[in-house]
Amino acid sequence: MDRRQFLTAAGFAGLGALLPGRSSAIGDASRTTIARVKYGVDSWDVRGSGIRRLLQEVDKRTSISVDPDYPTIPLDDKTLFEHPFATMMGESDFEPLPTSQLEKLRTYLQSGGFLVVDASEGVQKGPFFKSIKRDLGRAFPDHELRPIPSDHVLYKSFYLIDDPVGRIDISDELIGLFDSDRLYAVIHQNDLFGALSQDSFGEWTYSVRPGGEQQRERAFRLGINLVMYALCVNYKSDQVHVPFILKRRKWKVD
Repeated sequence: MDRRQFLTAAGFAGLGALLPGRSSAIGDASRTTIARVKYGVDSWDVRGSGIRRLLQEVDKRTSISVDPDYPTIPLDDKTLFEHPFATMMGESDFEPLPTSQLEKLRTYLQSGGFLVVDASEGVQKGPFFKSIKRDLGRAFPDHELRPIPSDHVLYKSFYLIDDPVGRIDISDELIGLFDSDRLYAVIHQNDLFGALSQDSFGEWTYSVRPGGEQQRERAFRLGINLVMYALCVNYKSDQVHVPFILKRRKWKVD
């Protein structure tokens, strides 16, 4: 059973329910997208065009078929389970999420879903970061948020990533919510989707600093790695592919 089949079979009410939906993960009957989570009042409504732009690059650079028209889904909507990749964005604090929504988020992540939290505040551990850390702690009181080690498969799921930049470069690490070696959620503090956002004329919405367009390209690569991890989890962790990648990068391989 592939990841999307498992999510669909897991169901919104629990592992025993079966939801209607497409069942193939990457194929003719299914196109990958990223679900944007709607939460609170209006804190969620930022950087949406960055999702569409990332999906367009995934379509160009990989063999994954995508749907760039991403859905916006409340946490209490069962269609969230049709999407292996969800994101929460924000730039300000928000009221504690209802317990019922946290229970559904916990079920989603435990059933195979993957959440990327993108903080666009421009500071480390700002109000949005603190709010999401609070609620993830409520949803998973027995799990620890900790830095993702540099050798984690997330940093090599498609590109070899050296640092997790976005619109800004204020944090040199990603924060992860782990279940053993699998990531439930990733918190990014460098405004990833801000680097990828465009206006209706196709112009970049925000300048990228301090690295300019090279940094924007690195942000795209991180985004593609996140999509690949959401679809494939740890399938590359056996390291079989690494010598080939290192040769292409012209690094020495023993």
